[in-house]
Amino acid sequence: MWLLVAMVAQSSAAHGESSSPIDIGSRRELFVDHFLIDKLDRATLQMHRPVDRGPTLKFDKPWEGLFCAYVTIIHVDGKYQAYYRGSNGSSTKNTGDHQVVCYAESSDGIEWTKPELDLFPREGQAKTNIVLADVSPDTHNFSPFYDTRPGVKPEERYKAIGGYHEPGLTAYVSPDGIRWKKLQDKPVLTNAEVGFTGDKARADNLVFDSQNVPFWSEAEGKYLLYYRVYKDKKRRTARVESDDFVKWTKPTLMEYRRAPGAPEAPIEQLYTNQTHPYFRAPHLYVATAARFMLGRRVLTTQQAEEIKVNPKYFNDTSDAVLMTSRGGNIYDRTFMEAFVAPGIGFENWTSRTNYPALGVVQTGRDEMSVYVNQNYGQPTSHLRRYSLRLDGFASVHADYGGGEMISKPLKFAPGKLLLNCSTSAAGGIRVEVQDESGKPIPGFELDNCHEVIGNEIERAVEWTGGDIRKLAGQPVRLRFVAKDADLFAIRFGERGQ
Repeated sequence: MWLLVAMVAQSSAAHGESSSPIDIGSRRELFVDHFLIDKLDRATLQMHRPVDRGPTLKFDKPWEGLFCAYVTIIHVDGKYQAYYRGSNGSSTKNTGDHQVVCYAESSDGIEWTKPELDLFPREGQAKTNIVLADVSPDTHNFSPFYDTRPGVKPEERYKAIGGYHEPGLTAYVSPDGIRWKKLQDKPVLTNAEVGFTGDKARADNLVFDSQNVPFWSEAEGKYLLYYRVYKDKKRRTARVESDDFVKWTKPTLMEYRRAPGAPEAPIEQLYTNQTHPYFRAPHLYVATAARFMLGRRVLTTQQAEEIKVNPKYFNDTSDAVLMTSRGGNIYDRTFMEAFVAPGIGFENWTSRTNYPALGVVQTGRDEMSVYVNQNYGQPTSHLRRYSLRLDGFASVHADYGGGEMISKPLKFAPGKLLLNCSTSAAGGIRVEVQDESGKPIPGFELDNCHEVIGNEIERAVEWTGGDIRKLAGQPVRLRFVAKDADLFAIRFGERGQ
C-alpha cells in the first residue's frame, strides 16, 4: 500500500500540485526528468544514446520473414525470453493465419537460440519455434509479460494481450511462457469500449493496430494497458486499468509534458509506446517509443531496390524516442531528440525500422540492453542489441567548467546516500545537505564532503562532520556540485541491497 501512496504523492509533486517534501524512502531515483530537480546552474539534464552492439537475432525461419515485428523481451530467473511476430515470407497482409508468434531463448541476453517445439508445425517441419498460431488476429501483435502480482496463480504467471480493432483484444495466460491458452473466449477489450472520437472514422478502424502493452504495476497495485488509438489523425497512446485483467476502466489519452521552460511537446506520430516498469525502479515507467515520420522519404527508388526492401516500405522514416511516466496520463518528453537514431546505410532509412522491442533488461554486471527491430521489410530483417550502463538513460551533466543541481525538498529512509555517477580523472562530485529552506546543515556543508571521483554504479557519499543516516525522515535538500561529471541516479540504503 505504501508504494501506491508514494506513487500518488510523486505524481502530484511532478505536476506541481504539492509543496510537501517528496518522500523517496529507499527508492532508486533516476535523473530522466525534473521530478527531484529544483534548480540547475551551469548543469544540464542530458540523454545518453545506447551503444550499437550489432545483430543479436536473425529472422531467418520460413515462417518468420521480412515482416517480423513487435518484439518483447522478458528476463526472469536468469532466463531471457524473446517473443515476436513471424509473417510468412513476403506477405504484407495486416492479419491472417500467416502470422504466428515466434519464440527464442538466451542465457545472457546476447546469444539467442530458437528452441524446436512440437506445438505448431509449419513449412513441412514438425518442430518449430512457434508458440502461438491459427488464432488471428491475436498473433498480429501478441504482447506478453511476466506477472509479479502477489498471489497470482502459477498457471497464469505469464499473461499476454493480442488482437486488432476487430474483434478487439484477447487475454492469454501461460505457466511457462511457451504453452498459451485464452483466459476467456471473448475479448477483454473492444473497439467500442476504448476508441476516441477526435477523428471518428480513423478511430473506428484503427484502435489496437499496433503493439498493445500490458503489465502489472507494483507501484499502482493494478494491471495497466497502454494501447494505440488515433486522435486528430495522429497515432497516439491511451491507458486503461484493471484489477483482474478482464474488466478494464474507461480510457485516458496520454498527454506529453516537456521540461520546465522548454517549448510545448509537439504531437508526433508514435507507432509503438513500449511502456514498462524499469526493473531497478519499478515506480518509474520507461517508454522506448517508435517515432514514425509519415511521408518523410529519404531513399530513391534505385536505393530502395539495392537493399531489396518491399516497395511499400521506403516512403517513411522512423527512429526511437525516450519517454517516462510516473503514473497517470502524463508522459514526460524531457528529450525530443532520438534515443536510437538510424545508422549508416540505406537499410536503416526505411519505413517501420528502428522500432524498439518492449523491455529493457540487465545483460551484465554494470550493463543493460535495449533491443531494436531493424531492416523491416527487407531480406536482412533482424533484432539488434544496444547497451547502456545501468540507470544510464540520462544524467545531470556538468562540464569541465563546473555546475550544480539543487534538489526539491525530500525525505529519505535510513541509509547512506549512494550515487550512480561517473567523473573524469580531473572531475568530481561533492554533495551538501541543506535544510528545507536551503541552509547548509552543520557537519554536511560542501567543505565537509569527501569528493567523489570515479565511475561506479553505487558509490557512497561521506562527510567528515556526520553520518547522513541520522537525518532520515527529515526534510532536506541535496546540493550537488560537479565538474566534468554525470549523475545518473541516487538511492538511500546500503550497497548491494
